Amino acid sequence: MPRRLWAILAVAFGVSLSVIDSTIANVALPTISRALGISSADSIWIVNAYQLAIMVSLLSFSALGDLIGYRKVYIGGLALFTAASVGCALSQSLGTLVAGRIFQGFGAAAVTSVNTTLIRVIYPRSQLGRGMGINATVVAVSSVAGPTLAAGVLAAADWPWLFAVNIPVGITALVLSYRHLPQNSVRVRDHRFDWRDAVMNALTFGLLMASVEGYSHGVDLRIIAAGVAVLLLIGYLFIRRQLREEYPILPFDLLRIPIFSVSVATSICSFLGQMLALVALPFYLQHACGYDDVSTGLLLTAWPAVIMVVAPVAGILVEHIHAGLLGGVGLLAMTAGLFLLTFLPEHPTDFEIVWRLVLCGAGFGLFQSPNNSILIASAPPERSGSASGMLATARLVGQTTGAALMALLFHIVPENSTHTALMLAGCFAFAGAAISFSRLSLPLPEGLERHKHHA
Repeated sequence: MPRRLWAILAVAFGVSLSVIDSTIANVALPTISRALGISSADSIWIVNAYQLAIMVSLLSFSALGDLIGYRKVYIGGLALFTAASVGCALSQSLGTLVAGRIFQGFGAAAVTSVNTTLIRVIYPRSQLGRGMGINATVVAVSSVAGPTLAAGVLAAADWPWLFAVNIPVGITALVLSYRHLPQNSVRVRDHRFDWRDAVMNALTFGLLMASVEGYSHGVDLRIIAAGVAVLLLIGYLFIRRQLREEYPILPFDLLRIPIFSVSVATSICSFLGQMLALVALPFYLQHACGYDDVSTGLLLTAWPAVIMVVAPVAGILVEHIHAGLLGGVGLLAMTAGLFLLTFLPEHPTDFEIVWRLVLCGAGFGLFQSPNNSILIASAPPERSGSASGMLATARLVGQTTGAALMALLFHIVPENSTHTALMLAGCFAFAGAAISFSRLSLPLPEGLERHKHHA
């Protein structure tokens, strides 16, 4: 048990760093753009470069983990992330800062590509849900902590310290990981890592993200059309190659497992709904309800704060209740919360806003750890890395699409964009609930099903 605690702490440190850094710079963009003398539009690259680097390399790192061991990929990712943080802290220009952020993104991709797999190695099969619950809690806390931490750091120091704070945490995580993370035996001996596949994977996901981002930011349609044409060609060739391979980077072998692919679809719907709501709500609370940015931030903390309480409980419940049922009920609660937010009174009290947000957060928390447990447990052990990568990719696809959809709504329905976004978010959460309930008719993976019979 003590060794397991140190190992889970090592994973928690690494994951929290990679999640916090996706949001910590957002608050500081105006400050950084003034300090470096760049436009607001150019400063967006400081955020986008990080997300793009994660997206293009995540599945390649998870496939690499299956081949050389998850511990090596995780520790390598942490080392790269920490070194890149030094580079970001010392940056004097936009170019060097963006380069540092790209390398940080590659490090974060390596960490997130295998973190849920490491939990599968750390925890016995019967307690996998508990590990997933802790992981979901760490992700929830970290996603909220970013802006709060940024505000705290900027109140006391200059912007480079936003990246410098990663260095001691990264070194601590490295020491813990090196000492306590278990070795995993590599089952796939006769297979080599295919760099052509990795490049095609990067181009497919990179062009996909660039097209969505470009469209939502009003880039010339001819440029976008050319990008989409290249995307379709490379995507077609990439998928054709992947379908023929025994251990593909894009895990078609796993997507043929019904409960795995259904869980991926549920995950995308839920994160799409959550991201749409969390991007729309600050505008809604400030423009329609007249809150300032500080009180908006405080109110919105209710959503992730509840996940911190509910996710670990859901991780234990999954040992006794079918994960499809828990996930479905959770997403129905989230749907109800989102629809209730669209019908807020004209001058809502804090309480009227907070209890609706709590309902959304509790629903999401109830869904997340059971869904992740079922996803990881349904993959064969030697394909755990790819399952973990797919889980993180589903989250990123949902979040990126949600954010881009919000930008699009600002263009299409400027008068009513936030209201429309909350309605749409509710529809996505409801679709996720329906997909989750469909899992009740599918056989559960070994390890989760044994407990269901006790219930």
